[in-house]
Amino acid sequence: MAGNQKFPSDLLLVAGLVILTDIFVLIPALSGSFVRTALSLPLILFLPGYALIAMLFPEKTGLEWLERIALSVGLSVAVVPLIGLVLNFTSWGIKEIPLLASLSVFTLLLSGLAYVRRKKLPEDKAFGISIKASALNLMNEVLGKPESKTERILRTFLAISFLVLIGTMGYVTLVPHEKEPFTEFYILGPQKMAENYTTEYVQGESGTYIVGITNNEYKKMNYTMEVRLENKSLPLPKNLQNIRLAHNTTLEEPLVITPSVEGNNMKLEFLLFNETEKEVPYRDLRLWINVTKGV
Repeated sequence: MAGNQKFPSDLLLVAGLVILTDIFVLIPALSGSFVRTALSLPLILFLPGYALIAMLFPEKTGLEWLERIALSVGLSVAVVPLIGLVLNFTSWGIKEIPLLASLSVFTLLLSGLAYVRRKKLPEDKAFGISIKASALNLMNEVLGKPESKTERILRTFLAISFLVLIGTMGYVTLVPHEKEPFTEFYILGPQKMAENYTTEYVQGESGTYIVGITNNEYKKMNYTMEVRLENKSLPLPKNLQNIRLAHNTTLEEPLVITPSVEGNNMKLEFLLFNETEKEVPYRDLRLWINVTKGV
C-alpha cells in the first residue's frame, strides 16, 4: 500500500550530513576543524549524485546498491562543475558560501523529491536501505547462484571504485597539505574602502591612501616599498621603507602623496619588493591621476 512509509533512513542520513556540513563550514569556531573537510568531501563527491539517483530510481528494482554508489560518485563529479559553471555567470561567482548553498539546496531538494516519489509506491516496491537486509542479500548472492564473468567484473570494478573514493577522502582529510605561499598587497581609499581613491589633484595639495600588506608566506618577511610618479620616486615615511611582518599578519598604514608636477593621466605606481629581489617588484599596483596647476 502506497503512502505509509516512514521517511527513508538513507535520505535522512543524506539530509543530516548536508546540514551538519553547513554548520561546520558556517560557524567560525568549527570551520578550522578537520571534521569540516571530512564532511565537505561527501557533499562534493557523493551526496548530490546519490540524491539525484534516489529521485530518478525510487524503486527497488533497476539498480543494486553497489551500482547506486558508483553512479552517485560519477554524477556528483559531473553535477558539481555544472553548478559552479552556473554560479560563474551570476553576481555571486564561484565562491565558498554560494557553492555550499547551491549544493545544499540541490541535494536537499532532490532528497525531498526522492521521498515523494518513493511515498507514491507500495512499501514493498520502494527502495530503502537496511544494513541487515543488505548483508543477507549479499550472502545469499555469494552462496547462491554463480555469477557470470561480466557480473563479477562489474562488481569488482564497483568495489574498487568505492575503495578508491574512501581512500581519497581519508588522504585529503588526514594528510596536511601545504598551501601556496603568497603576499597580499593592496591600496584603499581614505575611508579604508576599495573606492573613492584620490585621482584629481591641484598642484601642491595632498591625497591619502591606505597601504595594506598581508604576509601569507609561512615565514617572517622583510619588504621594502617604493612609490613612483611617472617613474620618479616620491618620499615615503620610515615605517613604509623597511617593513618586517610575521606570517599571517597584516600591516595597514596611511600614505600621504603630494604630487609636485602637473599633468594628465599620469601613472602613480606602488611597488613592493621582497627580501630576495630588490630590482624587480614582487607586487605592484597603479593608479592614473590628474594634477592641475594651482591658482
